[in-house]
Amino acid sequence: MSPTTPDRRPGPAAAQSPGPRPASRADLPVYLAVAFGLSWLAASPIWLGGVPLDAPVAQLIGVAMMATPTLAVLAVWRIGHRDLPREEWAARTGLGMGDSRRRTIGLMVAAWLGVPVLAVLAVAIGVLEVDLHGFSLFRLAIARSGSGAPPADPATLVLAQLGSALLATPLINAIPALGEEWGWRGWLLPYLTRYGMWPAILLSGVIWGLWHAPLTLLGYNYARLGAWAAPAFVGFCVIAGAVLAWLRLYSGSVWPAVIAHAAVNAWAGLPMLVGDAAAPPNLFLAGLLGLVGWALLALLAVILFRVRPPAAPDPADRPGTAG
Repeated sequence: MSPTTPDRRPGPAAAQSPGPRPASRADLPVYLAVAFGLSWLAASPIWLGGVPLDAPVAQLIGVAMMATPTLAVLAVWRIGHRDLPREEWAARTGLGMGDSRRRTIGLMVAAWLGVPVLAVLAVAIGVLEVDLHGFSLFRLAIARSGSGAPPADPATLVLAQLGSALLATPLINAIPALGEEWGWRGWLLPYLTRYGMWPAILLSGVIWGLWHAPLTLLGYNYARLGAWAAPAFVGFCVIAGAVLAWLRLYSGSVWPAVIAHAAVNAWAGLPMLVGDAAAPPNLFLAGLLGLVGWALLALLAVILFRVRPPAAPDPADRPGTAG
């Protein structure tokens, strides 16, 4: 929406315009039913078929789950807002480049390079015993995977893994990350801003965390916690979600959050790469997903919102309204 210029005043029709129609009451229930229902359906082989979380097929199931928030956004559009052209729906849900393409691209680069810095800091702070000479934990993981004998000197392989995590993996991960981010930050976050910015950020983070329950109830990410990994990961999602929310709101685009999410997934396993097999890491404490990472992300969120506070979306541009 552009401001009225002095030599272009709104005509009578514009002055009497009632504004955007309110969101359908069904929008949020439809979104949650599709996102959560399909995620549990995708994860059903793990629960019903006994597929272990470290099996290759479980990784494919996780990727399939990541598409369900996007399917939920499409369901909301088709059920409640099919009168909106697809281009307008895409713009309202952040698939464009925002008001400033330069700003959005800059934030994408910052996310791509900033997440590795946070991941390294989360390892370097000191709650993790590292083995940078023999990489014993990494060698043990190779041996247990059955993919062959671990190399005598795994340093070259570790460097290749780190190089891939920095240069290639975020780009590859961006495809499934978009499946999540178009839902959580593209549609849900702006929709919830009708209740206030911070309630929207906190509630969208809680919903995002609970959505992972088909995996986290089985100890995903925090194996030592068992089913308690589910509420623990909600905590991570609220804090990390605040940073992703800032990227979305400040840029007006979902793409910086997509890159940040993809980079987090690329670097989350760093403790298992450099850890010591004699003192395996407690991933609830160490690394980017652990309490150390929570603290770093919380500090970053405070800095971002204080230094560059974003504006909530214009009510007329929220994805839950029709033009």
